[in-house]
Amino acid sequence: MFLEKVIMITLTEENYIKAIFHLSLQGKETVSTNDLAEAMNTKASSATDMIKKLSEKGYANYKKYQGVILTDSGKKVALSIIRKHRLWEVFLVDKLGFTWDEVHEVAEQLEHIKSPKLINQLDRFLDYPKHDPHGDPIPDINGNMPIVEKTLLSQAQVGHIYSCIGVNDSSAEFLQYLDTNNIQLGSEIEIMYIEPFDKSIKIKVNNNEFTVSNSVAKNLYLKKN
Repeated sequence: MFLEKVIMITLTEENYIKAIFHLSLQGKETVSTNDLAEAMNTKASSATDMIKKLSEKGYANYKKYQGVILTDSGKKVALSIIRKHRLWEVFLVDKLGFTWDEVHEVAEQLEHIKSPKLINQLDRFLDYPKHDPHGDPIPDINGNMPIVEKTLLSQAQVGHIYSCIGVNDSSAEFLQYLDTNNIQLGSEIEIMYIEPFDKSIKIKVNNNEFTVSNSVAKNLYLKKN
């Protein structure tokens, strides 16, 4: 069960911890200062200063020239923030009528609420959802988050049919693009042709054929049917 840390933690520190966690899921053993700075839209020196603060508080381990990894305490904080963020997204969509392209920025604010009781009651109120509106898994009360088998559209194979199960980019612009093309969670996507020159992909969705760019294909998660 998530417990609040006795050591005070600021909103900015929480954002850095969450960023380190997400970057660590990209297959690298340690997260570089430059990658973290880019993710946080700041200077490398500022990211280094924050990493040192997190290390002093026991949330991260930092080795100069090697990068940073979260400690067990840091991972618990990250998963708690992610749990709150994704539960609030479900609430905003299911109960308040927000669309999936509207909820991310609001949930970014709500994820910093400290009350464990509120979040656990929210989870119960929503009947313990397993995924947020973008298809991402929601950590449970103990911080367990299932690993979902998925592939990017950019890695899909011609002739196969997949189901859309999530997005890598949750920006309003990208989600609105998907809405315009009637691509939603659960949509069946057939791979018709991959252009060798620029890796754009011709797909069929709801009997409509159209071509998406490689940048779009790198941000759409699929599961083979």
